[in-house]
Amino acid sequence: MTGVKRKKNSVVWRKINSFHCADIKEWCLRRLPILEWAPCYNLKEYLIPDLVSGIMLAVQQVTQGLAFAILSSVHPVFGLYGSLFPAIIYAIFGMGRHVATGTFALTSLISANAVERLVPQASQNFTTCNNSGALGLSDFEMQRIGVAAAVSFLGGIIQIAMFVLHLGSATFLLTEPVISAMTTGAATHVVTSQVKYLLGMKMPYISGPLGFFYIYAYVFENIKSVQLEALLLSLLSIVVLVLVKELNEQFKRKIKVVLPVDLVLIIAASFACYCANMEYTYGLDVVGHIPDGIPSPRAPPMNILSEVVTEAFGVALVGYVASLALAQGSAKKFKYSVDDNQEFLAHGLSNVIPSFFFCIPSAAAMGRTAGLYSTGSKTQVACLISCILVLIVIYAIGPLLYWLPMCVLASIIVVGLKGMLIQFRDLKKYWNVDKIDWSIWVSTYIFTICFAANVGLLFGVVCTIAVVIVRFQRAKTLSLKNMKELENKVKTEVEGENLQLVKIISINNPLVFLNAKKFHADLMNAIQKDNANNQTPDDINKCEQNVLLNSTSNGTCNGETSQPYPNEKCSVILDCTGLTFFDYTGVSTLVQAYMDCKGQNVDFLLANCTASLKKAVQYCGHLESDKHIFFESVSAAVGAIHLNKNLSKFSDHSEV
Repeated sequence: MTGVKRKKNSVVWRKINSFHCADIKEWCLRRLPILEWAPCYNLKEYLIPDLVSGIMLAVQQVTQGLAFAILSSVHPVFGLYGSLFPAIIYAIFGMGRHVATGTFALTSLISANAVERLVPQASQNFTTCNNSGALGLSDFEMQRIGVAAAVSFLGGIIQIAMFVLHLGSATFLLTEPVISAMTTGAATHVVTSQVKYLLGMKMPYISGPLGFFYIYAYVFENIKSVQLEALLLSLLSIVVLVLVKELNEQFKRKIKVVLPVDLVLIIAASFACYCANMEYTYGLDVVGHIPDGIPSPRAPPMNILSEVVTEAFGVALVGYVASLALAQGSAKKFKYSVDDNQEFLAHGLSNVIPSFFFCIPSAAAMGRTAGLYSTGSKTQVACLISCILVLIVIYAIGPLLYWLPMCVLASIIVVGLKGMLIQFRDLKKYWNVDKIDWSIWVSTYIFTICFAANVGLLFGVVCTIAVVIVRFQRAKTLSLKNMKELENKVKTEVEGENLQLVKIISINNPLVFLNAKKFHADLMNAIQKDNANNQTPDDINKCEQNVLLNSTSNGTCNGETSQPYPNEKCSVILDCTGLTFFDYTGVSTLVQAYMDCKGQNVDFLLANCTASLKKAVQYCGHLESDKHIFFESVSAAVGAIHLNKNLSKFSDHSEV
């Protein structure tokens, strides 16, 4: 017996082990997408395109990392870290094979609010080198990156929590007009934040409601303080960037490798600034000292998490929405699928883990993703190759960027936002397709401009829900036989003195609290319409009605006016095929309609009901004894009406 029990236990244990192994393997493939595409990587076909894309992406990562770090009000070197670690994490957990994760203008702008609020601007600048902090930076700079890292950490925790709660399925509320308007408004904010660098002005940090307008008011009030050298260099940089990028776009099919104009501009501007000593001769702001190497990981300051909750939610939502739109676009373009919920996990980890390495909040950027498209990238290997090159910049080339003018970095930021700013062209499309979507776009953009990106996003979602509710209430709830009224005049007596009207009505929408009232009104109107038609004058026998009539016949027969006969009994068959779901209010309305029809001597039959609907109607209306109102099909209900007609006829003859 002992041997038999041991044998049985071993079999059970093997089954449990095999079950767990299969589950673990499935979970790993689902949560680590790199395990799905990496084993199938084709070196001969994919390596060269990914290598070229990785080199071009590294140029963008370095330039945008420096620029967006300044936008986030932290030292530029932290932007290089933000271009390295998030890209590695997303390559492992992300499903977008052509999505370039790293520093992002919108999340940098949001985190700058927390940085400037908790660690306001002091006398220190980027050229100050105080060895009291890590990397040879001052304590002031370390405090600032601590706040930005805390925002990144908490924003990532929020995204992971949304992944656990499976809120990725709620992204259907993020419609295209809302995302387009929010990103366009946020891009306008970013451009506005760079005005002080483009003009070479000394300007205090301005944020909060209507801060967009206060910035321009300050600029016009202090227009005389514009630095001409910075303005001219900014204009020249913008013209060169736009011109060369347009040429790259025009001839991208003829040339295999586009000109990395961002890198060329940085090298040329840094060299010119160094040779002309522009920092001291003209007073131009430069990037300053950039330390080499990566510091030891350190946890973000947890004591300030409660003070950055607002910015963390903004980073979590805005970053995810912008990144998901790019991932879905790439998936649609290259024919693969993206799990919305898995993207929450990927971006959450891309914010949480890098926050221990002094990284600012991250997300996918439109410019970098478009660059991967144009260079023929195949997989996330391109992003991993770019990380190797960024690592080389951090350890070897970074200190050489000391002389890079700030106005040139600001120009790179502004031109890099071109893809978002030209979304204004979507207004024509929305106007021609749906005026309500056009209104949502405009109102979301205005709220984003007046307040912030997260406020505009929330407003757009609320507007979308409100529009859906209003439209749902006003939508047609039922149709009479595929939108056409079907009136079957069934002869119940040989002499034709008593006819029975059968009305077949189809439900078009779910029956819930939003449309229950309108459904009841539409149904009663359809029935009352028949009752009104049945109010006949004395000359009711002018034309015998023994044919099938429709709603357009107007009761005419052989050129003479014919009227329905009196004492005509009506039956309503409600086809519930389109009733996909319901709630208590909807079922109560259905029961109320049954009671009202019963009170008007109208037979009320339900066809094609699901088991749950049948059970709910019986329970809500105490109709356990009235099971004859439920039928499997419309034809079965019509057959029951004919059967009742014959039984009634037989009963009348028996009484006679």
